Amino acid sequence: MGWKAAQKLIHHWVMIIRGKDKGETGVVKRVVRSQNRVIFEGKNLVKKHIKQGQGHEGGIFTVEAPLHVSNVQVIDPVIGKPCKVGIKYLEDGSKVRVARGIGTSGSIIPRPEILKMRTTPRPTVAGPKDTPMDVVLEKTYDPTTGKGMPDL
Repeated sequence: MGWKAAQKLIHHWVMIIRGKDKGETGVVKRVVRSQNRVIFEGKNLVKKHIKQGQGHEGGIFTVEAPLHVSNVQVIDPVIGKPCKVGIKYLEDGSKVRVARGIGTSGSIIPRPEILKMRTTPRPTVAGPKDTPMDVVLEKTYDPTTGKGMPDL
């Protein structure tokens, strides 16, 4: 299944499996990695009492509270039910997420655009702890003669 076809099938990426909004699907708005929590768009709403202070008005506000990641599951793009996520390597060597578990389709779960973005870019210049390329590419073992194997 291609990316575009799966994107049309999935309007909501994850389902809440525990709590007051159990069984509802939604889109993850933000991920709080330090606390292992996710914030859904318009789900798990709580009333927050905020005291008036300098520069802001007080009152009772409705805000989205974070949910623990153990209380949500990714949705299988074919069946539309919650499933576990496994990792599989395709023939071309690319790594993809697949639906796994009993009664799942085993199809590829496309990654949302927000997961493809990196907060810090990968370093392009070799640092002081990086191994130089000439050492990495040096041939230290010859399979025909067996030279380079340690004497055990």
